Amino acid sequence: MARKEKKEKCPPLALWLVTFSDLTTLLLTFFVLLLTMSSMDSSLLTTVTLTTADLGLLDIRGSGKVTATERLVAEMMEKPWEVMDKQNRIKDLLYPEDTMPLELNKRELSENLDILARNDGVALVITDKLLFREGSTELSDAGKYVVGRLAPVINYMTAPVNVVGYADTLAEGVDPYAVSEDRALSVLTCLQDNKVPQKRFSLSAYGNDRPRYTGENPELRAKNRRVEILLKTRVAVGSYL
Repeated sequence: MARKEKKEKCPPLALWLVTFSDLTTLLLTFFVLLLTMSSMDSSLLTTVTLTTADLGLLDIRGSGKVTATERLVAEMMEKPWEVMDKQNRIKDLLYPEDTMPLELNKRELSENLDILARNDGVALVITDKLLFREGSTELSDAGKYVVGRLAPVINYMTAPVNVVGYADTLAEGVDPYAVSEDRALSVLTCLQDNKVPQKRFSLSAYGNDRPRYTGENPELRAKNRRVEILLKTRVAVGSYL
């Protein structure tokens, strides 16, 4: 009688390895996705950094947008004790030569725009030569450019703004107070048209009073015909809060 062969028993299958391998595959996929997303974020961050460094748009404290150049100017003007040393730098930043209208040049702008420290802030002193045609109280195209370039900077700042008009006229039948008021109002209106909130403004007009220069020199007396934009960045000495 033939001898029956003994059948070998199969070892139990390690089914847990299937689950483990699936889990490993899922984890590998997850980490690949994380790596991909991390690379995308890095590229985006690089783009944003370059845009900022290249004077791109930044959010401002007021409304709308402001460039990094305009923000830098605003920060300089918030320190009245430094503006005298930096006024040429401020002018260069505010009015780059390649943006100027044809009727305006760098020398004329520099001679007719002063940035001065006051007890209660910084005053931008602009002669009528930059702002108005002779005998007019309406802003010229060059005047709109000069005032318009200031608007984003003023909008970034939070200081109250006093627009002050001055005249220097002895012509018969001309009211210097009315002229100075109308010119100050034209500048104020231009700033409002450029989105500076109305509630921040006050307006003053002094006519022939408070001249910068006295005497008979016509070139110096011409500088008395001006509009000053006073940014009240600090409380004046001796005043109340």
